[in-house]
Amino acid sequence: MDEDSKLSRKTVLRAALAAGVAAPVALIGGPALARTTVAGGQAPELTPACHDGDEPTIEQTEGPYFKPNSPERTDLVTPGTQGTRLTVSGYVFGRACLPVNRALLDFWQADVNGAYDNTGYTFRGHQYTDAQGAFRLSTIVPGLYPGRTRHIHVKVQAPGRPILTTQLYFPNEPRNNTDTIFDARLLMTVRDNGSAKEAAFDFVLNVPQNPTSTPPTSTPPTSTPPGGTSWTAGTSYAAGARVTYGGQGYVCLQGHTAQPGWEPPAVPALWRAG
Repeated sequence: MDEDSKLSRKTVLRAALAAGVAAPVALIGGPALARTTVAGGQAPELTPACHDGDEPTIEQTEGPYFKPNSPERTDLVTPGTQGTRLTVSGYVFGRACLPVNRALLDFWQADVNGAYDNTGYTFRGHQYTDAQGAFRLSTIVPGLYPGRTRHIHVKVQAPGRPILTTQLYFPNEPRNNTDTIFDARLLMTVRDNGSAKEAAFDFVLNVPQNPTSTPPTSTPPTSTPPGGTSWTAGTSYAAGARVTYGGQGYVCLQGHTAQPGWEPPAVPALWRAG
């Protein structure tokens, strides 16, 4: 294993900051959301402690519109493309929080009108992660079509390993609550950048890895933080609401109706410890 592939998630991000390289869009905490917002020119906080227990990114249906043999490219936008420009960036990690070099990511999505190109390869393309496990996709915010919320399809594969097929979702979409396929664990973090949008998501593949040192572990709180009520499935939470779960306090990041499987530690796109 070369030195680049030995880097921990924290080391990857610390090195990026030290080099003045822009990390993917600010993320909040956990496997899918591992960084914090860069605001006002201030350096972001270090990523939360990484450990061996990160759960792999969940699988989802491929759907009817996948086409093999997409072109290798990181930019799906061409001159005259309609729609809000979107950049999606992040990292691909294995189970020990080490980056996966040369992981394949194959993206496909609908156009601004909610239609897929089934004759050509518009809004279809694949790319590979770099030595730090990073990827970056330039595209547009996909349109809606009946029965689904807004989403982007992706297949991710570490060299010589099985393929993960899944979908990425946008926060605060009205149809998130009615789409039977939607899963909050696959929410991207999205922010505005002028007239465009930037999004981020980190994939964790079920790839065994051997960390080179004992990863740090977080210290559990010694007491329940004040304020808030116990998290309860079926409850509607507004952004800013405070709850406790497992003795830890959490702050709601975006309004939603809680469902089983969306407990705060499992859905960092919806809840922040604090």
